[in-house]
Amino acid sequence: MQTRIGGRVALAIAAWCLSACSHAPERDTAQANLPASAVAPPSSPPASPALAGKPVIYQVFTRLFGNQRSNNRPWGTIAENGVGKFADFNDAALDGIRALGVTHVWYTGVLHHALVTDYSAYGIAADDPDVVKGRAGSPYAIRDYYNVDPDLAQDPAQRLEEFKALIARTHAHGMKVIIDIVPNHVARGYASSHTAVPSLGANDDRSVEYARDNNFYYIPGQDFAVPVWPADYRPLGGAEHPLVDGRFAESPAKWTGNGSRLAQPKFDDWYETVKLNFGVRPDGSADFERLPADYAERDLAAHYAFWEGRDVPDTWVKFRDITRYWQQLGVDGFRYDMAEMVPAEFWSYLNSAIKQRNPDAVLIAEVYNPKEYRNYLRLGRMDYLYDKVDFYDSLKLVMQGKGSTDALADIQDRYVDIEAHLLHFLENHDEQRIASAPFAGDARVGRPAMLVSAAINRAPTMLYFAQELGEPGDGDAGFGKASRSSIFDYWGVPSQQRWMNGGRFDGGALKPDEAQLREFYRHLLNYCASQPALRGAYAEIHRFNRQQTVGYDDRVFAFTRWTPDQQVVVIANFDRERARSFDLEIPLEVSANWHLESGQYTLIEQLGSGLRVPMQVHPGGALVSINLPPLAAYLFEVER
Repeated sequence: MQTRIGGRVALAIAAWCLSACSHAPERDTAQANLPASAVAPPSSPPASPALAGKPVIYQVFTRLFGNQRSNNRPWGTIAENGVGKFADFNDAALDGIRALGVTHVWYTGVLHHALVTDYSAYGIAADDPDVVKGRAGSPYAIRDYYNVDPDLAQDPAQRLEEFKALIARTHAHGMKVIIDIVPNHVARGYASSHTAVPSLGANDDRSVEYARDNNFYYIPGQDFAVPVWPADYRPLGGAEHPLVDGRFAESPAKWTGNGSRLAQPKFDDWYETVKLNFGVRPDGSADFERLPADYAERDLAAHYAFWEGRDVPDTWVKFRDITRYWQQLGVDGFRYDMAEMVPAEFWSYLNSAIKQRNPDAVLIAEVYNPKEYRNYLRLGRMDYLYDKVDFYDSLKLVMQGKGSTDALADIQDRYVDIEAHLLHFLENHDEQRIASAPFAGDARVGRPAMLVSAAINRAPTMLYFAQELGEPGDGDAGFGKASRSSIFDYWGVPSQQRWMNGGRFDGGALKPDEAQLREFYRHLLNYCASQPALRGAYAEIHRFNRQQTVGYDDRVFAFTRWTPDQQVVVIANFDRERARSFDLEIPLEVSANWHLESGQYTLIEQLGSGLRVPMQVHPGGALVSINLPPLAAYLFEVER
C-alpha cells in the first residue's frame, strides 16, 4: 500500500486550499489539513439559505415542452405540428420539474423573436421568411425585447400577462426564473413595442458605418441582399408564401450578427440577425472608458459606483433598461447569449446594475474562449460561465470512447481558482443529444458522465429538458439537421410527450428504460441540490490510482468531495461493455482530512442502487474494494 500522494494531486489540494481559505479566519491546528472548509471563497456566489447543496438549472425549450401534437411533418405549420404554451407549465408539470431537484428554470425562447406564423390580427407585422430560420424562427433573432413570443400564449393579445402568470407559478413551486438576453444581435426586422423607449436603431445616423451612439453598424451605399441559397435549401422547405421572393428591404445594409460586413452575407453567416454596437469601433478599439485593472479584485458596489453618472454608449443604456423591465416583472436571472462578443466593460456596467436591484440575480454567460474566462468573471462580474471548451468537449470524447479520463483531472487543476463559477452540462439547445447517433447513440452513457459533470465542482449543474428521458433528438424538422431537438421549427418531442402522458405529467406512458433513467437523474440532482459535500472540498484520486492500482485505467474516473461532517466518493466507469474490479486507494493526504479513526466503515451508494461496500481506514490511508459494471455511476457517502 502506498502512503504518499501523487505530486499533482497534492498540488491540486494546495491550490484549492489557497483559493478556499486565503481570506478565511485562522483555524485551529486540528483543521489545518482540511483543503477547503465549509467557508466558501469570497468569489463564490453564496448558497441560498434553503439550498444546502448547489443550484440545479433546468433548461426548457418553451415552445417544445408542452406540445402534445405528434405529426412532426418537416417544415410543418403551427396548425399541423402544434406548439407548446406557457399554460402547459401547470402545477403538475412544475411539480414534475421540481421533483428533479431543480432550483432554477431557464425558459428558453420566451422573448418575441422573428417567426413566420401570421399574427397580423393582433397588430403584429409579418416576418419575412427570407430572413427567418425555420418556420417557428430562431429564439436568438429577437424582434422585440419588451414582449414575448405570441406562439406561446393561448391568447396572443394577453401573451405578456400569460408569461407573468408563469413566473408567479414557477415561484410558487419554489423555483426561480431565468430567461435569455441576446446582447450581440437582434432580428433584421427588430421593432420594439415599448413606446416609452426609442427602439434599437431608431435614432441612428445611417450615413456612417459607425458612430458610438448608433445601435447598429451600417454599410453605407449598399442595400442588403439575401444569401445565395445552397442547392438543397429553400425557405419554408419550398412551400408557397407571399413574402418568399428572395428580397428583404434594408437600406443601407447592416452588419450581420456574427460580424460579417457583407451586404449579402453567406448562408452560413447569422444572416437573419444584425450586429449590435456596444461602442467598439470597426478596427476593434474601444470607444468607452476602460475599467482599471484593479477592478478585477473589487466588489459589485465598486463596479456600480464606477459607472454611475458616466457617459456610456447608447446601446449600453438600452440593455440596462431592458433587463430592468424584466426584473420588474419578476425574472430572477439572465442567460447571456454569445457574451464574449460584447466587451467586458459593458458587462461590468450591466451586471452591477442588475445586482444593485437584486443581489441574488443569477447571471450566466455563454463564453467559449478559456483565455477570457477570468476577465468575464472578475471584470464582467458574471456569476457563471459555460464550461464547454475544455470540460464538456473532453468529457464528450470520453463518452464516445475517443478520449481519456486523464484529461478531466488536468482540466480541474487548470481552473481550480474559478471552478465554482463554471456551469456544467451535457446537453443544451446547441449541443447534440447524448442518445443521438452522432454523439453516443445510447442515453445510458450519460449516467457516468452526468455524475462526474454534476459532482466534480461547486458550480450549478444544468439539465436540458428530456435529457433525463434519453431523448435522441432525431427527425429532421426543417431548418438544420437532426441530433438536436429543433429550435427553429414546430415539433413534438416523443419522449417528452410520453412523460406528459396526455397532460397528466406523471410519466405514465414512459418506456421502462426512460423511467429508470429519469429516476437516476432524480436521485443525482436532488443530491446535488441538498448535500453540503457538493459545495465542499475536492480531491481527485484518479492519477494516484492510475499509477498504483491494478485494474484502474483511463475508462474510469474517481474523486472525493467532503465537508467536516460529510464525505463522498464518486466512481464512474465509462466502458460500455467491460466491468472493472480493483482496490481503490484513497491517499492519506485526502483521508486524513476526514478525521476517521482506523477501522472499517461502510460506503452507502446514494443514486438508487442500494449498494453498500466496506472501506478500510488505516494509518496509511483508506482502501475500497469495488466492482464496477459497464457504465456504472456510483456516488458513495461514508456512513458515520
